[in-house]
Amino acid sequence: MVIDPSTLTRQQVYKLLVGSVVPRPIAWVSTVSIDGGCNLAPFSFFTVVSTQPPMLSITLERRLGNDEWKDTLQNAQSTGGFVVNVVSLSLAQAMEESSVEHPPEIDEFVIAEVTAAPSCVVRAPRVAEALINIECELESVIAPGSDHVVIGRMVRYHVRDDLISHGRIDIDKLQAVGRLAGRYTRVSEIFSLTPRSDLRVED
Repeated sequence: MVIDPSTLTRQQVYKLLVGSVVPRPIAWVSTVSIDGGCNLAPFSFFTVVSTQPPMLSITLERRLGNDEWKDTLQNAQSTGGFVVNVVSLSLAQAMEESSVEHPPEIDEFVIAEVTAAPSCVVRAPRVAEALINIECELESVIAPGSDHVVIGRMVRYHVRDDLISHGRIDIDKLQAVGRLAGRYTRVSEIFSLTPRSDLRVED
């Protein structure tokens, strides 16, 4: 089967993409509004953009139904920062609770029953229960298509002491949760691969 995406609706294209680009890591993003209201929402269109300087990106769609931009985008733009909290298995249900659309005045930290901890640089709070928090200052916002890509520069990295050794994260202990279309998965089966030959292609 060959599909021309131009013949599909936006929702049909979305379903193909989220069912093919898997598993996707989840950025549980915390922001704060200009008047101090906290917001917490998960996004699975999330990846590393650069290591020098270290930058991450999250892609945001408009709200379902009313086509407005989500609070995360507005807050990040108005305050200049956000925090990416890594979702471990123990926080999966709390993350799911925060994924429901709420009015801007609703604090998803309360809905998800997690603790808002102060950050070092950005105004947005961290999820205290998360094993990893990445404070980001807003680098840029671009709109390559229908959605907005928010790029943040990492300014502080928080990690639980027992999760890191010699600069590496213990993936088994992290138990990170990922997105599989409309469902979830966790990193549980880990394996390594080696090349079958040592042939090298000359430049």
